[in-house]
Amino acid sequence: MSQALSSALGTAPSSLGYFKIRVNSLIPDRSTTFDTYIMINSRMVLYLRAGDALAAGKIAHLERADVFYVPDAQRSHFKRYVFDRMNEEGLDVKVKANVLRESSITLAEEIFEKQDVEEALNDSRELITNFIDFMEEEPTAMSYLVGLSSHDFYTYNHSLDVAIYSLGLGQILGYSGDDITELGRGALFHDIGKRHVKTEIICKQGPLDDTEWVQMQKHPQYGLKILNEYGVSEAMKACCFEHHESFLGNGYPQQLPGDEIHPMARIIAITDTYDALTTKRSYNEPMSPQAAVDFMCSKLAAKYDPDMLKALRQILGRMKAA
Repeated sequence: MSQALSSALGTAPSSLGYFKIRVNSLIPDRSTTFDTYIMINSRMVLYLRAGDALAAGKIAHLERADVFYVPDAQRSHFKRYVFDRMNEEGLDVKVKANVLRESSITLAEEIFEKQDVEEALNDSRELITNFIDFMEEEPTAMSYLVGLSSHDFYTYNHSLDVAIYSLGLGQILGYSGDDITELGRGALFHDIGKRHVKTEIICKQGPLDDTEWVQMQKHPQYGLKILNEYGVSEAMKACCFEHHESFLGNGYPQQLPGDEIHPMARIIAITDTYDALTTKRSYNEPMSPQAAVDFMCSKLAAKYDPDMLKALRQILGRMKAA
């Protein structure tokens, strides 16, 4: 695993002097190297001292998305803990996948909360590198990472999962080197334009009305405007601006025909839809991976690059094999 973990996990310090980690970042019955706190009545209370372990039974009674807090001064200890787990011989690949994804969700949340977009873009390179390294070192990694989707929709959860799926699809399609890194970063930032869409629209409990939908459809333009202010690649801009285009030529915002849509944006169009179908919303229950892929390949097939849809089926086959 790349040393990028040393700066990619848990970055921006909070005003309280702590950073968040998810419960499932920890391996049961394994000694930690950092103090762990919980927040009670807006105060930090020590829960676990460095050197102590969280029993499997306690983890089982905590919610998957629950968080602990670690002092900023011990940030390097947490990074080393994760780095060591990812390089630990004999540790099950599914456990490694869980540690990496759970550790990365808090970083993805911080990325989307940062006012400094340039810093967020820099952080994203290291985050994506960690997943690429893991995929290259563990042939079954992608199967487990895809299966670990939380099925809860938050902008940062969704964007991280779309990035993971896009890396898997890109790997099958032959992407490597700088190209797959840019694909992953483009996927992570594909919805950055939602920063300029009203929160009540983003978080609405139910379908959008016509006026709200018009506003939501502007997020690719908003995203392109943000990314144009920084030195990102044309590929990343395309991922943001074209991921809602359709092979039928009736997507938005440009109504591009299929052959004019950037290949990376075609990938994200597929992974974005897949995550939406398999994620629980207030107005629908999530589909299973098999049902979602079947639905996309039958009812929605004309919207997507056919070769990429075939590659999506390959990922599903690998998941089943794993």
